[in-house]
Formats: sequence, structure tokens, C-alpha cells
Amino acid sequence: MSPSVRLQEMIRVIRGARTQGEERGVIQRECAAIRAQFRQADNGTRSHNLAKLLYVHMLGYPAHFGQMECVRLIASPRYNEKRVGYLGAMMLLDEKQDASLLITNSIKNDLSHSSQYVQSLALCTLGCMGSAEMCRDLAPEIDRLLRASNSYIKKKAALCAVHIVRKVPELGELFTPASRSLLSEKNHGESVLICFAFLTSPAAVPELVQIMKGLVMSGYSPEHNVAGISDPFLQVRILRLLRILGRNNDTASDAVNDLLAQVATNTDSSKTAGSAVLYETVLTVMDIKSESGLRVLAVNILGRFLLNNDRNIRYISMTSLQKIVQTDHNAVQRHRGTIVDCLKDQDASVKRRALELSLALVSAVNIRSLMKELLLFLSSCPPELRAHTTSGIFNAAERYAPSQRWHIDTILHVLTTAGGDVRDETVPNLIQLITTATELHCYTVHKLYRALITDISDAVVVLTQAWLITIDNTVFNCHKTETVAEDDVLDALEMVLQSHMSSPATRGFALTATMKLSTRITHNVDRIRSIVSIYGSCIDVELQQRAVEYNALFKKYDHMRAAVLERMPVIDKSSPGHTNGESAGGSMKEMEPTKRTQEVVLPQEPANQAPLDHVTRPEKTLGPSYRLFMTFVSHFHPPQSVQLQMKAPSGDVIPAHGLGQVTQTVLLNNPNKVGLRSDTVQIDSFPSPAW
Repeated sequence: MSPSVRLQEMIRVIRGARTQGEERGVIQRECAAIRAQFRQADNGTRSHNLAKLLYVHMLGYPAHFGQMECVRLIASPRYNEKRVGYLGAMMLLDEKQDASLLITNSIKNDLSHSSQYVQSLALCTLGCMGSAEMCRDLAPEIDRLLRASNSYIKKKAALCAVHIVRKVPELGELFTPASRSLLSEKNHGESVLICFAFLTSPAAVPELVQIMKGLVMSGYSPEHNVAGISDPFLQVRILRLLRILGRNNDTASDAVNDLLAQVATNTDSSKTAGSAVLYETVLTVMDIKSESGLRVLAVNILGRFLLNNDRNIRYISMTSLQKIVQTDHNAVQRHRGTIVDCLKDQDASVKRRALELSLALVSAVNIRSLMKELLLFLSSCPPELRAHTTSGIFNAAERYAPSQRWHIDTILHVLTTAGGDVRDETVPNLIQLITTATELHCYTVHKLYRALITDISDAVVVLTQAWLITIDNTVFNCHKTETVAEDDVLDALEMVLQSHMSSPATRGFALTATMKLSTRITHNVDRIRSIVSIYGSCIDVELQQRAVEYNALFKKYDHMRAAVLERMPVIDKSSPGHTNGESAGGSMKEMEPTKRTQEVVLPQEPANQAPLDHVTRPEKTLGPSYRLFMTFVSHFHPPQSVQLQMKAPSGDVIPAHGLGQVTQTVLLNNPNKVGLRSDTVQIDSFPSPAW
């Protein structure tokens, strides 16, 4: 490629490259030629070569070697070279580089140039990349140009002044007089930018209100009219400034209230320009200390936006409603029907915003009707929204459920609709809810059983059902519903154990549930023993260990099987085993009020003895009874006349080498007052209330 090739030809060759390597080769050859040209004397091609280098920079390739060439071209007396030089300075230089300081004098000279276009180049460059030092040196020149008669230069100077004040805030006082004088000029488009940056005093509110009223009430003005709205850009900027000035200021807010009501009622929302003005009006109303009636009017404007055919406007409306729903709940509630209809929108972003807003509108008054809409949405919502939807429904149901049965029905409906998308804390929360509603055990267990045999791939349903069928015998015998045969329950659990869709954790729960049924049913104990023995050689280590320990209960410790596999206590959210991130007051309910408690400290392993394998596996969390059989039963042998029930232990881990202990409360029913023997200690000193 020839060094004198035109910019258009270079672009054509680069775009025609078939591979990235070919493109790099073309650019490297051209950059080498440009460097050679820069080292030569001025031959009239400097601006041409810098323009090509800027295109290379836009493609992401290094172009820093052209910085000094920018400085030379800016100092050139030719306009076409200045233009490329200033463009290069804005692209290749920044305030951190020393080369930027070299153009300060050139910019100062060009700010006094006779041509407005040269002045414009200098103003744009200073407003783009001027450093704090450059701003301090050139601020007087910018203030002079703010007072110029040329509106084109005045606008560029205003933009540059905004940059200067952002870099050096104390220079704002320098531009304040000029900014105030700009407010009264006919060509007011450029004045608002500078006012927005500098007029931060509430004293400017009356002037801004008068200007805004003039814009709202003025007739057709061809200079500033956009779709029937008089200068909407200026109106939007004034509203933003009023929002800043009226924030946390009662006097300024009072002065603005009437104006905002006037804008809200006199602006046509059928056009995009009018919608923009109304939206800024709503934001201002919500951000200042406005009257309650004005806030209701603002919410109604957002409600009308929800009916707009433009999806962007609907999205913006719901985003704003989401921010104010907590402070103006009743006003937003009036538009609930329109918000729910947006759940059917085809746009994913609008649908997500509608879901979040619908969940925020749920209350004790509308829980039944709104929950029907949310459940209907859940059945057809996109996969990426299902987890958020289920979580929101669960939270709303927990806060506002009108009855326990309704609460349970709602959760079961969600589980059967989107059980695979619910979060981890769902299982313990649902179990805690069901176990506390003792009068609904029969109803709930049978519904879960039907869901289980319908779809065993739903892990949450399987885990919940596996827990609940071991609580009591309601699944087998209930006067209000059909009786389920013992073989049918075992068939369902065995189906879960054999299914390839079941996870290891699900199989573990199913095996534990099967084992617990050995003390609940009257027949088929041999079948349960057979099922458990099969998994004693399972390839899954977790499942294998459970099966081996359960086999030991059938054989060596069969006399303790009924006590070890007794009904589990009701889950307490504040118990150590319930760690789903929630907390709740209250203590665990006593299983039988007539029993007394005695805290039993589990014997520790000697410091020089290796801990038992089942003690060093703290990840097992199958419930208090199962953990006790890891730790307690091996030391404690109660006679058959003593009935015991166990609460949750104080922890899930027994530290090694005697560094700590785990305690567990045991509820004993000892009518014969017999002594209790342990492998390590004789326990016969219970207080008299325990007998």
C-alpha cells in the first residue's frame, strides 16, 4: 500500500481483509508509512495522515505516536489542518498527558480568532478534554464569550463552562452573572445548560417558574415547537433544575406546586415530546415536598402511560411506579388492573417490571384476587422469571394468607406448576407450615401423595412428601378422604429410589422415609427390610452408609428401632438445624406436656482416639433423630418400658480431639422409675419431677 493512498482507499482495503491477521498486517504497514511521513518536512499531507491514524485509533489499534502531530496541526494557520488537529486532540489526548498542556496557548489564541468556526473548535476541545490547569487558565476567556452577541458561540461557551465548573467547582461564581443574564434572552436554548450547572440557589426558583409558565401557556412558536410542544428540551431541563432546588426545601416546593399542576394538566401526552415533559413533571413531583393531591395526579399520569402503545413508555412508567409504590401505595393500587394486564406483554423487560410491581401491590385485602392472576402468570411465564415468581408468591402468601388451608393450597399449586424452580428454603418452610397445621395433615398428605405419584421428578414434592408420610398414619387412614394402601406408599417411595431423575439427596430422603415406615405400618416390614438391604451395596456412598446403618437397626439394634425412628418434632425456625436465613421467635413445642426434660451431655471421644466415621461427617442433616443415632444411641440403652423423644441437638458438628461438645434435650417417659444405663456412665440421678 502506497503511503499517499487516500483515506477512503485505506478504509476499503481494511474492510476487505478476510482475516484479523490480514487486517493487522495492512494497518501495521500503513502506520509505518505514516510514521515516516511525520518525520519528514511539511509536505502538505500531515492532516491527511493524521486523519488515517484517527481511523486506525477508532479500530482499537495504538495511535499514540500521533499526539505531537495534533499539537503541530492545532498551531497551523490553516483551518482544515486545525480541524483535524483539534479532532485528534479530543481523541488521542487527555488531561493526564503532558502533551495536553502544550495546546493551552493555541486554544487561548483561537478563542480570540476572528472566525466563529475556529472559536468553536477551541471551545469544543476545551469542553471535552480540558484539565483543571487548562480550565483555570482559560476560564476568563470563556466568561467573555458567554457575553458575546453570537448565539452560536454563546452555546458552545455554555457547554464549555459546564465542563470547567465540573473540573473546578470554585469557578462557578465567575459564571453566575453571565448565566443569570442568559435567562431573559430570546435564544434561551443554550442558557439552561449553564443554569443547570450554576443556579443551585433557591433564589432562582421564581425566575425559572416564570420562564416555565411562559413556555406552557405560549402559543405556537415555529422556532422552538416540537410536535405541538413549545421547546420541550428547555421544559425538561427547567423541571430537572426545579427538582434539585425543591428537594428538602419547603419554600421552593411550595413555589413549584402550582406550576407542576399546570404543566400536568396542560401538556398533551399523545406525542413523545409531551410524554417526556410529563415524565419529568412526575419525577419532580415525587422528589420534592409536593401536596398529596399533586402526587395522586402524578401517579395517574403514570397510569395513563401504561396504556401507551410504546413499550418503552410502559417500561418507564412501571419503573417509576415501582419506586413510589411504598410511599403512595393506595394511589398505585387504583391501577392494579392495568398493571396485571402488562403481565401478558410480549416484551420480556415490560413483563419483568409488571411482575415486580404486581408483587409489591399484594396486600391482605386483595391477596385472593391478585394471587389468582399471579398463579395464572406462573403457568405460562418464561423460564427466567419462574424462580422470582415462585419466591414472590411464597413471600406474599406467608405475609397475607387468609387461612392456613389457603396458604397450603397456594404453595402446593406452585410446587406442582414450577416445583423445579423453587428455592432451597422452600422445603423446610413448607414442612414447618404443614406440621404446625395438625388439623390439615390428612388433607395435605393426600394431596402431596397424589402429586408424588403424578410426577416423581419434582424434587420438592418428593422431599416434602417423604417427610410428611413419616409423621403419622394419616396417609393410610383418613375418614374424610380415600384410604391409601401401605403397598401403594411403598411403591411410590421405591419408584423414587429407582428413578434416574432422582438426585442423591432425594433418594436419601426417600430411603429414610421408607425406613421410618417400618414403625408406622403393620405389615410389609419384610419388604422394607429388603428395600433397605438392596442399597447396602449402592455405588452412592451416602445412600450406602444410610442403608448399612438402617440394616444394623433391623438386626443388632432392633429393640431400639421404634425409639430411634419415632416421630420427629415440629420444626422450629430458630432451631440450629433450620438455617434458611430466616429467624423466628418462640421455642419448640413440647411433644407431650406431662413429660419432663433432662439435658444429656453426649460423651466425647478421647483425645488420643480417632473419632468415629459417623461423627466426622457433619454434612449429614436428616433430622434430629437420625443425628442422634450417629452419636447418642451407641452409648445409651433405655429399657423398653422407657419412652424417649429427642429435640434438635445444639449443633451439627462434634469437634475432634475433645475440643467441644454437643448437647441434646431428651424427653423421657419413665413410669416404672427404672434406672438408665449408658456404656460410659450410670444415669440414675434424675430430679424428682422427671420420675
